Amino acid sequence: MNKRFRSCAMLAAVLLFAAPGADAADVAHILWKDLRPATQAVAEDANLPMIAAKLPDHGETLSLNLQDKTIQLAGYALPVDRDGDLVYQFLLVPWTGACSHMPTPPPNQIVLVTPAHPYKMKETYEPVAVTGVLKPGMEKSQLFILDGVSIVQSGYTVRRAGVASVDSVPDTVTLPVNSPWNFLNKRKN
Repeated sequence: MNKRFRSCAMLAAVLLFAAPGADAADVAHILWKDLRPATQAVAEDANLPMIAAKLPDHGETLSLNLQDKTIQLAGYALPVDRDGDLVYQFLLVPWTGACSHMPTPPPNQIVLVTPAHPYKMKETYEPVAVTGVLKPGMEKSQLFILDGVSIVQSGYTVRRAGVASVDSVPDTVTLPVNSPWNFLNKRKN
């Protein structure tokens, strides 16, 4: 009986850990532009950094055609909930410095990510790829930054996400040459 219980427990654990990921053929590899309406200005058109105030809808128009689909998106991780180097929740943003050093991107360019397992982060704004089920919907998060608390609104969530470190983000927004935060791009890319 004990062996049977262990076998069932092991099978349940394997199924539980396999659930967040999907078959590689079922994963849609998306870019940041896929999260905003086709008619919305891109960062370069809105004089970087793109901020919600510059957009007619304040960046609250979300892409519903990706709802409940398993996606993979690369971006930069900004911790929301952490204990030392273990991160339990983070914001995935399209460029380094977003939300803490520079104006916040529009909500449809921010994803609130809860990893399936705590992610061991080496540094803030670490480039990562997130895989999981995308859920559109506005959520507010509190960010604790050097000069106080900031409330950031994200347009999407991915819970029980697979998170992997990557070398670069294919569609990253490059900061202007005169940006005081340009050193972040040099370190990351």
